[in-house]
Amino acid sequence: MTTSIRNITIIAHVDHGKTTLIDNLMKQSGSFRENEVVDERLMDSGELEKERGITILAKPASINWKDSRINIIDTPGHRDFAAEVERVLSMADGALLLIDSAEGVMPQTKFVLAKALKQGLKPIVVINKLDKADQRADEVLNETFDLFVSLDANEEQLDFPVIYASGRSGWASNEIDGPRKNLNPLLDLVIDHVKPAEFDKSKPFAMLSTLLYADSFLGRSLVGRISQGTAKANQQIKAINLDGEKVDEGRLTKIFRYEGTKKVPIEVGEAGDIVVIAGLEKANVADTICDTEVDIPIQATPIDPPTMSIKITVNSSPLAGTEGKKLTSTQIRERLVQEAQNNVGISFSENENKDSFEISGRGELMLEILLTQMRREGFEMTVSPPRVLFQKNENGEKLEPIEEITMDLDEEFSSKVIDSMNKRKGKLIDLKDTGKNKKRLIFHAPTRGLMGYTSRFLTLTKGTGVINRIFHSYGKFEGDMEGRRNGALISMEQGKAVAFAIYNLQARGEMFVTHNDPVYSGMIVGLSPKPGDMIINVMKGKKLTNMRTQGTDENVVLTPVRKMSIAEQLSMLNSDEALEITPNSCRLRKAVLDPHERKKLSKLSEAS
Repeated sequence: MTTSIRNITIIAHVDHGKTTLIDNLMKQSGSFRENEVVDERLMDSGELEKERGITILAKPASINWKDSRINIIDTPGHRDFAAEVERVLSMADGALLLIDSAEGVMPQTKFVLAKALKQGLKPIVVINKLDKADQRADEVLNETFDLFVSLDANEEQLDFPVIYASGRSGWASNEIDGPRKNLNPLLDLVIDHVKPAEFDKSKPFAMLSTLLYADSFLGRSLVGRISQGTAKANQQIKAINLDGEKVDEGRLTKIFRYEGTKKVPIEVGEAGDIVVIAGLEKANVADTICDTEVDIPIQATPIDPPTMSIKITVNSSPLAGTEGKKLTSTQIRERLVQEAQNNVGISFSENENKDSFEISGRGELMLEILLTQMRREGFEMTVSPPRVLFQKNENGEKLEPIEEITMDLDEEFSSKVIDSMNKRKGKLIDLKDTGKNKKRLIFHAPTRGLMGYTSRFLTLTKGTGVINRIFHSYGKFEGDMEGRRNGALISMEQGKAVAFAIYNLQARGEMFVTHNDPVYSGMIVGLSPKPGDMIINVMKGKKLTNMRTQGTDENVVLTPVRKMSIAEQLSMLNSDEALEITPNSCRLRKAVLDPHERKKLSKLSEAS
């Protein structure tokens, strides 16, 4: 075994280059054969991660450098997956804080750094993307120092080393204008600055389970850092929860450690190393996996609470079962329970009949990723509009989640954006001039008003603005907020939409269906510019006669249907509406499909 092990985590704002830097660190440290074909952004192994270019799950990898082994943990940069970062920090002895040399300190940088400092880590600051034309490394370094001070870093943490790098080009240097050859200076700095944690190898084996993977061959695989003792293959082990109660017992069937991104089987795992173990069926994240004689659990970092929830039920539309294979409430329940076990950032609850399930998470993207994964697995379901989770303070006052929003945009769009944020009860906290006619606006606004706001922001800035959101705190309830003004255009009956009917109805508002799309009574087929719902017939064909008149044979030209993400569609829903999700389609609908039932319910609600 190598003489020393160093565990480091890479933390940064989304898209500041963490995964690309790890790619080049592994290539340059000899983790791959010369002729080996290596994917770009190797650590983003999930299908959705590759598609969207974001890291969703934290993943460890390992490289050998000089006489040490460095375990590197890649973490997500998006605030919705912050629970992954919070757990992973407990495995690390040090952290690389990556900051974009042009964008500078961003909301997620602030969030993850606060967590790392609280854990007592002493970060190395890496000012990345130095090859950008608009880099401002000196200013960014000053911003970073101010951030450390504002987060109450101690003197040791404030004395952080700085290195300048380009992860994509594969070089690092101790000076801005220093030699730009390779990443060796960064690896040497990790060895010098990050001291390996000292563990007692003579005590019985114990480790905190930090990540959980489902493996088709091994079953449940638990990842964690061994806190004491050594783990041997085939030894008897148990799992205890945070209260010290035994939750599982069994034999340690396999131990793996990481070599590059691959899992390599080993006979003995020693204290300080990050390992993957198999053999327990019920053990979960935050449980202590240990020798049978250990009774005291290792304390885990508490996870911040979820702020938003959705209700998921079976697909009750007339088109149910035409596209998906997994339709029953039992199948949906099993999948959601499994997700809640594997993903600490999500919580699961159900009603007494076990046919309606509530999933709570950190934000829209986290919930959208879960729904996208489920539809790809063949599920059909009905999803309610997202609702914000409120809290109460000691005086019984209602509190709601407030987010900090950072926007970078051209100066000409700033007044429109400020106006749109005022309507959403947003408060402007800071306005900075970032040069070249660009502004940075920072707002605090309730989560309720921000659902689906990203697409509105991109429309206002003509696609040139950058918006970042992060949970700030629970604040005073801001009162009622204006919902969707547009009324729904609702289909009258079931069948296939007809181009002739849609063409004549386009003047009524924006249509969501095109020729030959299946529709049913109660399905929302468009939005009217005015308030108030309207029932329309999208199946009305052209009357055929044997007479030819001028103008009847003109081509029917339909406006293309807008492609919307699941998050956008959820944000459009009113309280009496729902979203039907199937493997091939997402359809907006009324929660109650029958128009007479809807009338009765609306009269009852008015009377009450």
